[in-house]
Amino acid sequence: MDLDLRKLRYFAAVAEHRHFGRAAEQLYISQPVLSRQIRALEQELGCALLVRTTRSVQLTPAGEQLHEDARGVFASVDSVVRRVHEADRGVERLVVAFASGLHVSEAVRAFTATHPGVEIELFRLNWWEQDAPLRDGRADVGYLRRPFDDTGLRVLAVGSEQKVSCLPVTHPLARRRALTLADLDGETILDAQARRTSSVEEKFELIAAGHGIAMVPRSVAASYSRPDLVYRPVTDAAPVETCVAVAEDRRERRVLDFVTFAAQTLGEEPPRLAAVD
Repeated sequence: MDLDLRKLRYFAAVAEHRHFGRAAEQLYISQPVLSRQIRALEQELGCALLVRTTRSVQLTPAGEQLHEDARGVFASVDSVVRRVHEADRGVERLVVAFASGLHVSEAVRAFTATHPGVEIELFRLNWWEQDAPLRDGRADVGYLRRPFDDTGLRVLAVGSEQKVSCLPVTHPLARRRALTLADLDGETILDAQARRTSSVEEKFELIAAGHGIAMVPRSVAASYSRPDLVYRPVTDAAPVETCVAVAEDRRERRVLDFVTFAAQTLGEEPPRLAAVD
């Protein structure tokens, strides 16, 4: 079946507001029309997406899944429209994504020196979706750290960095100059399993408030110095691999040229990728 993008946007508005009235106001349509469109979408998909009560709207498991996946669909569609408009205007643009703490400016400078006609846009990646913007078109090239889902991506390892422990300055271990993983046994580690945070800044606020500690890449620690936190090396922690990644189907010359410059400036140069003009 073909998924109706208009109905999907209607559903996303209801899912965001958890309320038909407010969603209808946002969409500039009447509430009865919105209700009919959502029911039609449920019929087309053959499953219930919402649980309606007199006071609220809740998502079913199917609705939660559709709401999560719809973000990628909208981002991909928006990226396609943007690239079509840029092609119509004769604009060449490259969106370079980077993970927190990683610096891509040297690669951008090297690329721009030989590609002055290409506009560069920088895109900071969220830690929980490093890879998604490369697949849905929001970014053309990514400089990121493992682990991430590399399905559908071509990934070139360019380096590695150590992890360090981040602790509140009042923590007993903060007095030590270096730690081992055994020293951290029994500590509350703020990771995706323990507590998902929306940003590095939020995670550090929780650590400073005494809600746990974290293992972070050294470059992140260097970028977020603050007096109420300390960073201590963990001598037996495995290093984190840093990578340059692109979607498997991206073979435009500007994309692959940037990968080459990134590999030369950010780490060891990998084999060149074949380009399609």
